Amino acid sequence: MGSLAASRLTVEDDLPSASIADQVAIIARKNLAPQAAAIDEGTVYPDELLRRLGDVGAWGSHQPKNGAKNGAADLRCAIQSISALGEVCGATAFMAWCQNTLVWYAANSDNSKLLARFGDKFATGQILGGTGLSNPMKSFFGIEKLKLKGRKVEGGYIVRGALPWVSNLGPDHFFGTIFEREDEPGGTVMFLADCSDPAITLQPCKPFLAMDGTGTYGVQFRDVFVSDDLILAAPAGPFVKKIRAGFILLQAGMALGLIKDCIAIMDEVAAPLGHVNRYLPQQPVQFRELYAEFEKEGMALASDPYNSDDSYWRRVVALRLRMGDAAVAAAHAAMLHCGARGYLKSHRAQRRLREAYFVAIVTPATKQLRKMLAGD
Repeated sequence: MGSLAASRLTVEDDLPSASIADQVAIIARKNLAPQAAAIDEGTVYPDELLRRLGDVGAWGSHQPKNGAKNGAADLRCAIQSISALGEVCGATAFMAWCQNTLVWYAANSDNSKLLARFGDKFATGQILGGTGLSNPMKSFFGIEKLKLKGRKVEGGYIVRGALPWVSNLGPDHFFGTIFEREDEPGGTVMFLADCSDPAITLQPCKPFLAMDGTGTYGVQFRDVFVSDDLILAAPAGPFVKKIRAGFILLQAGMALGLIKDCIAIMDEVAAPLGHVNRYLPQQPVQFRELYAEFEKEGMALASDPYNSDDSYWRRVVALRLRMGDAAVAAAHAAMLHCGARGYLKSHRAQRRLREAYFVAIVTPATKQLRKMLAGD
């Protein structure tokens, strides 16, 4: 991490008036690339880099214009920035999605006290954090039951339960999640959880196939007092419906960045191996066409994240499903194009394959997306 501070002036000198996504891309190449292997192995959680990305505006571009109530927001720059990180490191693209999603939650809340306290700090990276909606998103589509329970008390709620995996966390981080009200049948509340609360415990997870450097923990709530100032929405249902398209569309950056680098990997081995790789059924040109299609559709959808039409929502879900499938296919093709050299632990092709599976299984996973499209 020491090289990061030293390179800050260089980044600003290179592109003094660059777009946010361009500045993120430079940070990704200069500062993230040397750490990608360590992040993948879980020996580094790049909190300083995430804060540096906040300095150049990576976490604030998608906030609703002139406040959350006028219905105008644009996710395109955020997706492009996540993609730039994803070209270098899938784990960091995932953490970028977590941070952007946390900002998205706060920016869309009607709780003025919460927004005043956290809005700028989340959007600038002063406070880092994540999204604890994996279980709630599954619960809203009939896959799981809500794992957190809460009851109203004076000034807030008491919450108990446990979430198995929440990412981009640390002892001073926050994340958004949802509990079911025990004192009101069918009632749900979305809130910000403060990881520094002594009644909240972060438990390290067993090693993953990839993504070990993403600050992922099991989180236990032992009768946590959640003040009214930390409530994002009550009831949670209408709020989730408002933010759900943004939640999913921001994941497009993870897939786009990974697919783009897999194309680059195939191109890199074209000279030495092209004479035999031409017999493989999947070629870079096919993925370039898919990438262009995904980018066009993703940017169109990302410019209108509050669209409430069912046809729009189905386009969002269908695009996310196709991008997850394509990420796995592109990484698989990159491995086959590389041959034995891609099988080395030192080659990024095998990392991209492991990261691609994560794109396909992170909530909403491929099977949940198919269930959603089926309307079951």
